[in-house]
Amino acid sequence: MKVGLLIISHDGLGQALLDTVTTTLGCCPMEVRLLSVSRNADPDVLGEQARHFAREVDHGNGLLVLTDIFGSTPSNIACRLQDLPAVRVVAGVNLPMLFRIFNYPELGLDALTEKALSGGRDGVMAACPIPSRKETL
Repeated sequence: MKVGLLIISHDGLGQALLDTVTTTLGCCPMEVRLLSVSRNADPDVLGEQARHFAREVDHGNGLLVLTDIFGSTPSNIACRLQDLPAVRVVAGVNLPMLFRIFNYPELGLDALTEKALSGGRDGVMAACPIPSRKETL
């Protein structure tokens, strides 16, 4: 059994990220649930929905929860899940993070969490050299 994945994000962000990664890879190598948080949504209702999704995808190997902005409503909902056994929450979800996770779906919860962090961190870089200050003057 694999670690379950729950993405909690603003509006359709999680769906767009998941669609992009699964279309590129041609599959979704792990069980995933998405919780989309709209502006007018009730956080308590969404918290219950998140718990329901957590129970659906955690089959005993833990749950990795990805959220977008630390301190935002999606992040706060995600952090409420930390009282469940074997839950890790990572804020700042992005495409490189999801690609990294989906390339290592067989890893345990702690190792997969590290892959998520390294994928997100290492996937953000200047795509072209940044001119030095002297060159721009």
